[in-house]
This record gives sequence, structure tokens and C-alpha cells, in this order.
Amino acid sequence: MLALRHDGERISFTIRVTPRASANVVGGERDGALLVRVSAPPVEGKANDAVVALLAQGLGLPKSAVRVERGGATRTKRVSVPHRAEGALRQLAK
Repeated sequence: MLALRHDGERISFTIRVTPRASANVVGGERDGALLVRVSAPPVEGKANDAVVALLAQGLGLPKSAVRVERGGATRTKRVSVPHRAEGALRQLAK
């Protein structure tokens, strides 16, 4: 089950990113983290930008609403989104 932490008006959660994947895909969960695959390489923030765009699209949010809080240079990241996206986030984790 996806581990969510409520921080006021936002929800934070852990994602596990696979850069240079064959397709951009969000879905599934492993050890409490949402699995995110992006085709962008992990160079100059390109993978992080792709992660933000993909999560925003999947959750029906603007890109500015998705924040990488920690782990900008690692595969495991802490991300936060507005509280209203909780239902959509749980659907993505299935």
C-alpha cells in the first residue's frame, strides 16, 4: 500500500524512478513507493522534469502543483501534491 503523509494542505509520498525507460508510465507500488518510469535520462534534471510532468498529467494537476521535495539526484524521491489529488493518487498506485 502506498505510504502517504498528510502535511497540512499537501500529501507527500515516496516514488521510485526508473530513468531511460522505454515509455513514460506511472503505476504500481513497491515497498510503499509509487513506481514511475520515464524515458528521459537522469542528466541536468531532465528525468525530474519528466517525472513532474507525468505525475501532473496522471493526477489531473498543473505541473506547478507537483513538487519534488527531496531526492532530486537519486532514484528514490519524496514528492508532494495538493490534498485534493489523494483519490487520483491511490488509483495510480493500483
